[in-house]
Amino acid sequence: MVRTVAIVGGGVAGIAAAVRAAESGWRPVLIETRTKLGGRATSFDDVRSGLELDNCQHVVMGCCTNILDLYERLGVLDAFDWHETLFFARGGGAVDALTVGRLPAPLHYAASFARMKLFSLAEKVAIARAFHAILRMGPKGRVRWSGRDFAAFLRSCRQPARVIELFWDPVVLSACNLSSARCEATHALKVFDEGMLAHRFAGVVGTARVPLARLYEAAARIIAKAGGEIRLRTSAKALAFDGTRITGVVCDDGVVTAQACISAVPPDRLTRLCSDALRAQDRRLMGIDSFTFSPILGVHIAVRRRVMQTANLALPGRATHWLFAHEMHENAGFPQRLEAVVSAADDWIGLTEAETIARVSADVSWAIPDFRREDILWSRPVLEKRATFASVPGVDAIRPRARAEAGDLRGGVANLFLAGEWTDNGWPSTMEGAARSGYAAAAAMTGGVGVVADLPPAVLVRFARALSR
Repeated sequence: MVRTVAIVGGGVAGIAAAVRAAESGWRPVLIETRTKLGGRATSFDDVRSGLELDNCQHVVMGCCTNILDLYERLGVLDAFDWHETLFFARGGGAVDALTVGRLPAPLHYAASFARMKLFSLAEKVAIARAFHAILRMGPKGRVRWSGRDFAAFLRSCRQPARVIELFWDPVVLSACNLSSARCEATHALKVFDEGMLAHRFAGVVGTARVPLARLYEAAARIIAKAGGEIRLRTSAKALAFDGTRITGVVCDDGVVTAQACISAVPPDRLTRLCSDALRAQDRRLMGIDSFTFSPILGVHIAVRRRVMQTANLALPGRATHWLFAHEMHENAGFPQRLEAVVSAADDWIGLTEAETIARVSADVSWAIPDFRREDILWSRPVLEKRATFASVPGVDAIRPRARAEAGDLRGGVANLFLAGEWTDNGWPSTMEGAARSGYAAAAAMTGGVGVVADLPPAVLVRFARALSR
């Protein structure tokens, strides 16, 4: 008999869980409130421009093995452009390039880093000192920094304030959506270790050439082939609980009966789906009210002429953190669309659209003097107030596991599985963490293949860590 799993939430975690469940012979019913799949990593039809725009610029990196595996299963890996270089603005049009060189990891960025003019020789030595400490500690050494902020680690490595502002913070903000002073140290350390040191391909950045929602279209075919379905515009109201097991999901259009349930929604949404009896029965749900969130602001800017010459550009020390350039087709009516990203955008909440565009334009003009306000054809800010869970120190202690285990203090309802980047998947709030959680939840339910392995550390990386033991 084919078993049905009700999956609540059509974001990356829910899609990953549904694909793996379908491959294991289960019948997934994917329930999503919105009109498109993707959750917070999707696109929308913008009535002003007539274009399909992403709610924010999302990138993948070479170290993101699980989201890349999901994209491969969906057949969309060829929709990505890959960039081995990250560009850092110095103001006035000056740009530094941090690029993957010919040396093996962890030395692959060394040559371009040495050429960067943004930092003095003394500042580069300080950065290298911190990277050496990260390299030597490896995953096991990160554990001792658990529950502390990343700024504490940077102080231990004697990092100057200017280096923190212009180097460490831009990377931490983009990866963890919090500043170094607020971010859980182990999350930031993981980003620099596994994203910049461990493997040459790890830090290569991929950006989609198509709107994000297009990446998930093949999921419908995979789910339908397994006898399942996707229910868009369907709001889950409650998880049906009989005192022992989940029997289905109560939706606004009826009940989805299922032998198992995977929750792939954020913790605040899951809280509203759970009865008091369910929460009392499952200890994994006890801490979900304790999560806080961090916003991200994305600003789309269509320009009359091509003003940005690089695919990406970091703006160190500015209120706008990153710029991405999207080249447009001839029939679009304009040559280029810029997408500005502001992470941890708490200070931008409450601004009018005009104030937001003025701030972003000032930062773009600082980085690209050729840009002028009159170049703007149209603009569209998109604010995700609860874009990610806040990776604050100690947050890992409340992140629940995918499954309930007998005898485990965090055990509970056996056929309820939890997914979402906020669950205990070993990653900060990223698409990679979401994909990992979906795979883990599906594996816990089906007994099938689980999380895809990380990129193996390079030989020199393993050697350096062995010497430090």
